[in-house]
Amino acid sequence: MAVLAAEEIRRLILEEGLIRDYIDIETQIQPNGFDCTLRSVYRLRGCGRVDFDNSRRELPEFEEIEFRDWVYLPKGVYRARLNEVVKLGKDIMAIARPRSTLVRCGANVLTAVWDAGYEGRSEVGIVVHNEYGIWLSRNARIVQLVFMRLSSPTKGYEGVYKGENI
Repeated sequence: MAVLAAEEIRRLILEEGLIRDYIDIETQIQPNGFDCTLRSVYRLRGCGRVDFDNSRRELPEFEEIEFRDWVYLPKGVYRARLNEVVKLGKDIMAIARPRSTLVRCGANVLTAVWDAGYEGRSEVGIVVHNEYGIWLSRNARIVQLVFMRLSSPTKGYEGVYKGENI
């Protein structure tokens, strides 16, 4: 397994559609990844349920927090949708990490693995730890996706989130 560098990410974006609906490829490509941006934020309005085989899975209800240019998030947990649509081949996976500026402001991003074969406009969790809250602008770069090429192609993701928010 190898982490993809900027030039390989750029090639995969331009030639194979690895990422679309980005804002500015030059700003968003990083030496070891790609910065994804904030599209919308949601307040959780209920309890979720997680089980072993997903037969009783329930996601909490949520409501969108309206904002034009900026949104203020007080201390708490939120759901956020990204602008970018990611389309992973069967030999590439991704992991997202919060951007360091977000962490320095007292917030973090909760993410899961982007499995090979996934395609969608992902959602992440935002946790504001700072007792004073945080202001986020629309299109703020909040996470960096790090792409890894697998040692061989795999079956590919076929779960419920494939094609989400497209």
